Amino acid sequence: MQLSAAPYEERLTAPRTWWLISFLVGVSMALILLPFGTLPMLGGLAGGTAVAAVAASSYGSVRIRVVGDSLIAGEAKIPLEALGEAEVLDAEEARAWRTYKADPRAFLLLRAYIPTALRVEVTDPQDPTPYLYLSTREPERLAEALRTAKPE
Repeated sequence: MQLSAAPYEERLTAPRTWWLISFLVGVSMALILLPFGTLPMLGGLAGGTAVAAVAASSYGSVRIRVVGDSLIAGEAKIPLEALGEAEVLDAEEARAWRTYKADPRAFLLLRAYIPTALRVEVTDPQDPTPYLYLSTREPERLAEALRTAKPE
């Protein structure tokens, strides 16, 4: 028996330049430990690179999924019947909703290195959250997945 795939799944991975920065952190650690000898220098290179790479990987491991009757964004799980209209935000509009248009009660799954986003209204009267702001590289596809998966 094969399970059906989720209508939408995206991992908000860190940009490639962050991996270069991770290596440069290791080089910095190696240079700091250079006066202590070759072995500490190599340990600093390996250890500094590893720690920076783990930090970049953990920050870039957040996922957005539409599974069954729920939207899972990071650690939040929201039933689709509690969601209203989805608004696709281009880079300029997304920046506005991250800054001066933002509501402090909103749920933000924000990744500054992703310029586009999706804003989804929360229609549940019990929930004080007015909307979800989800950084996504494919906002049109996520909006379509929410529309098709939402129960009528």
